[in-house]
Amino acid sequence: MSEAGATSRRGYDDGVSHDGKTSAAAVFGLVFGLSALFCALTGLLAPFAVLFGIIGLILGIVGIKMAGRPGVTGKGVAIGGIVTAVLGLLLGLTIIGGIATLLNNEGAVTRIENQLDNLKSKLPTDVPTGLGTTS
Repeated sequence: MSEAGATSRRGYDDGVSHDGKTSAAAVFGLVFGLSALFCALTGLLAPFAVLFGIIGLILGIVGIKMAGRPGVTGKGVAIGGIVTAVLGLLLGLTIIGGIATLLNNEGAVTRIENQLDNLKSKLPTDVPTGLGTTS
């Protein structure tokens, strides 16, 4: 019905129909993938990175399958979600593994405890009271 170069309903003149809707699964896959990557990069939230990475991976795969349906777009968004979810998942697992290895090493734990004791001894013992109050 429409020929290449014809204007589509939304005013684009590139020969491609832009009438489809983006798959919600693809969008949520990208959101969870980016969340997984962010959580992994913080380090402390690495367990959440693993959880969000798994959810993002599943939603990205569902998004690719949904994008194959007529009238549904979002294959690129779903691929982006899969990539970021896998990166966040792998980075989160690596950080969790590193922390577990560190905590299972008695020498490393002893060094950390000694460093904390040294820092604790450097804290001031006389804490001024009444700052900001009037008598």
